[in-house]
Amino acid sequence: MKKFSHPKPRLLFLYSELASYFIACIEELVRRYEVEVHVIHWPVNNEAPFVFNLPRNISFYDKNSLPGGRLKEKLEFLQPDFIYCSGWMDKDYLKAVKGYKKIIPVAMGLDTWWEGKPAQYLACLASPFAITPLFSHCWVPGLKQKKYALKLGFKQEQIMMNYYSADTDYFTAICEKAEAAKKIKYPHRFLYVGRYYHFKGITDMWNAFIEWKNEKDNDWELWCLGTGTVPPAEHPSIRHFGFVQPASMEGFIRDAGAAIVPSRFEPWGVALHEFASAGLPIICSTRVGAAEAFLEDGRNGYLYPAGDVVKLKQALNAIADQSDDTLLSMGMESRRLALKITPWLWADTLMKLVKP
Repeated sequence: MKKFSHPKPRLLFLYSELASYFIACIEELVRRYEVEVHVIHWPVNNEAPFVFNLPRNISFYDKNSLPGGRLKEKLEFLQPDFIYCSGWMDKDYLKAVKGYKKIIPVAMGLDTWWEGKPAQYLACLASPFAITPLFSHCWVPGLKQKKYALKLGFKQEQIMMNYYSADTDYFTAICEKAEAAKKIKYPHRFLYVGRYYHFKGITDMWNAFIEWKNEKDNDWELWCLGTGTVPPAEHPSIRHFGFVQPASMEGFIRDAGAAIVPSRFEPWGVALHEFASAGLPIICSTRVGAAEAFLEDGRNGYLYPAGDVVKLKQALNAIADQSDDTLLSMGMESRRLALKITPWLWADTLMKLVKP
């Protein structure tokens, strides 16, 4: 293989499930830089059937349209100047990128943090044979993930930060639209957005909320957006809205007074960044990776030990006990923290690799 030359750098993303935040990032990339972007992605997940308004100046390909050897043929046809790959979970992607590291930057995404689990030690043992030979760089969202990347054998200079970013402009605009109304009457509604699975901590949240409502008379509601295998909890103050498309999310976020991210394990959790960008106080479990960047306990929200219903009740109570002015101030602190990572910082991080 020889290094490719195109009028504009040609960037290829071998992606898993498309997400609105990723689309916002690559849109910012083509706005800021003269680049050509191609995205090969998994088909839409039936459990979260997102409908996206895909930008026309970016080329998208459903991976299912490239069976067998056609994926590798597509890469050979495109001759990319940079390749990003969503981790090492897709064996077809791994086969397709083999050999490209010798001529162009090939970055692997990694959002799992180091916990010293047996499977992680096995990954470290396998890495010199199956991971680092394929990738020149590792792209991570936080410090815990960076630790794992180092253990896999990537050097400091091979590790990129700012792997994930919310669509900060979109959520900040929602916050600004709602600001005047919130100053008149602050909404007493907690908001949950996510799938209905046990590992998301959703039953912890429902149990804590119901117990708290039984113990303390208050007017706060819990609005839940999502679907999954866990049956919705029934309570007069809990409302379930089912799966909501990103384009229809604005009204729910505008009318919320605080957000809850109760996951028992969330490698990163872009939703936390989105809530912070929207200027919401946040309750979050200690098992959500993004909390390291976007939540300062007691300043813009509250951390609680994952799975601890009692501590979660205390966090609900702590939010409800604040004055409206304090909740507004906490929301502004969330907005400040949200600017640590933005789509333009994401784009700049990537382009340092493409144009060092």
